[in-house]
Amino acid sequence: MTAPASAAPGPAEHLGAPLDGPVRALSLDALGTILCLEPPAPRLRRALAARFGVELDRAAVERAIAAEIAYYRAHHLEGSDPARLDDLRRRCAQVVDRHLPELAALEARAAKREAAVLEALLDAIAFTPYPDALRLLARARQRGVPVVVASNWDCGLAAILAEHGIDRYLRGMVTSAELGAAKPDRRVFEAAARAAGVAVRDLLHVGDDPCADLVGARLAGARAVLVDRQGVHPEARDRVEALDQLVPLLSTA
Repeated sequence: MTAPASAAPGPAEHLGAPLDGPVRALSLDALGTILCLEPPAPRLRRALAARFGVELDRAAVERAIAAEIAYYRAHHLEGSDPARLDDLRRRCAQVVDRHLPELAALEARAAKREAAVLEALLDAIAFTPYPDALRLLARARQRGVPVVVASNWDCGLAAILAEHGIDRYLRGMVTSAELGAAKPDRRVFEAAARAAGVAVRDLLHVGDDPCADLVGARLAGARAVLVDRQGVHPEARDRVEALDQLVPLLSTA
């Protein structure tokens, strides 16, 4: 949950000396920073029930979606163009199918069954923008601060951002699959800086992963902030609990 603005600590408490001075360009991670993944297991269970006519065991569906997520994370760089993304999605659906052998008893034809599982899986993956992310994006646009999304994601991210109206706030977007490199690789942050039209040292990257986002950005020469809405990393330097805390740092130049 996003901390209420009145309860959130002010910028000086978390940001410290490394972030003194205005932010001239923002690079934002997608999942966990701008977008929240809605719990996929209950959605997948409902979607499969709608297609196969039975309600599967909750724990089994949770294991299946966990296996699918792990497979996707290991192979997401392969989703670099629409055709390769379609193939990756088919393989992800096959992972779900293998972890739910009950489905074979309901539909013996593998191709038809896997097509139905793929439809259910695509229905199950849904995202919601964080309200504080939308507020930060709006304020950045008002102040003329360019914003780029830099995320370990496939080439389908652009469509998701457009679906939620986030694309109108962006100067550009860098996905690991299209770039061929994933955070914490410095090439992601260098590409984000180019897209924003600034030097890497003038870029502030914001994300929810201490290694991929904080360490990666700093090693590339950018400044970095960890968004920690749930207070999981209280020891982290340069940490905020709500993206609204970054608004005072946005340049007005």
